[in-house]
Amino acid sequence: MSDILISDDILMRQFCVGDSKAFHILYARHEKPLYRYLRRVLGTGLVAQVDEVFQDAWMRLVDARESWQPRDGVAFKTWLYTLAHHRAVDVLRKSGREFSVDEGWLDDENETLWQLWPASIADQPEQQAFWRKAGQQLLHCLDGLPAPQRAAFLLHHEDGLSLNEMTQVLSAEFETVKSRLRYALSKLRLCMGAHLQPIFETDNTV
Repeated sequence: MSDILISDDILMRQFCVGDSKAFHILYARHEKPLYRYLRRVLGTGLVAQVDEVFQDAWMRLVDARESWQPRDGVAFKTWLYTLAHHRAVDVLRKSGREFSVDEGWLDDENETLWQLWPASIADQPEQQAFWRKAGQQLLHCLDGLPAPQRAAFLLHHEDGLSLNEMTQVLSAEFETVKSRLRYALSKLRLCMGAHLQPIFETDNTV
């Protein structure tokens, strides 16, 4: 059977009985997205801690090989991200950055500006400067979110976890996770909206 067709759970079972190749396949599958998640959830202020947290998450996986059992309704990816996320929260709290506090809901006053974001301009070379600037600004806006909201946004929109899966990773109630995601989207709209119009005006003068 092709490695691509083997599920994460089966690979983890194989690793638990001593198959090192199964571990390498799991690592290759999840290395880049997990590292990217940790890099962004920790933010620029803790970038020096990313490698340590990333390596610690995989070491925790290795340490769990003798006791690991698949859980109904919990995907391996969700379990792995839970290990990594809990370690990231430890680092955030030690750095003095509170993770558990959510801020109040913000109205979508700048919704119109947010909608200026183009649906697809990848085939227009003259607009590439827009994408570079907007991409940099989006990363800046993400870095400015409170850590709980940043984690919710990244897990859902970048790593593809469902709200139910996110409750496992974030150790939070469904409504709390849903609220964090809404807060994040609202703040990103406000942050990006303040820059979209100037970017368009600059590009249109080129």
